[in-house]
Amino acid sequence: MDLSDSAWVINLIAGIAVAVGVVGVVIPVVPGLLLSWAGVLLWAALGDGSGAVRWLVFVVATAVALLGALVKYLVPGRRLKHAGVPNSALLAGGLLGVIGFFVIPVLGLPLGFVLGVYLVERVRLGADQAWASTKYALHAAGMAMLIEFTAALAVAVVWVFGLFWSSAMMP
Repeated sequence: MDLSDSAWVINLIAGIAVAVGVVGVVIPVVPGLLLSWAGVLLWAALGDGSGAVRWLVFVVATAVALLGALVKYLVPGRRLKHAGVPNSALLAGGLLGVIGFFVIPVLGLPLGFVLGVYLVERVRLGADQAWASTKYALHAAGMAMLIEFTAALAVAVVWVFGLFWSSAMMP
């Protein structure tokens, strides 16, 4: 590896962005899937040689990221509709989650979300059924996170294969 060559620096920065993006799905401070995708974009745009391979990898990574983002919203949303959890409960959960994030960094987001959903459902359904509805919302949020994590991990795998493929094509 030639340290005067900028290709390894671009590969390193892209790899860090992709890895932090995968981890960032679980840590709510970092826009996980978007950061992983941006790392692949950086690698494709600034990399030396084998440009067609890099852009093909970027197109595949973009398709994976878009599919993951779409499924992330469709599947949990459909389950919540089926369970009868209204959008107002999710909106309250999101709002209190954001407020909670600033009151208690990182942990305040999930705590605020749970509290917001529970309070709206308690007013709507009563104390007996509010927790069951809140659990549905928590399952849906967990499923959305798992779907996004899977998509970010798939983007990372596509990038790693592309990295090896483009390296093999270099003279």
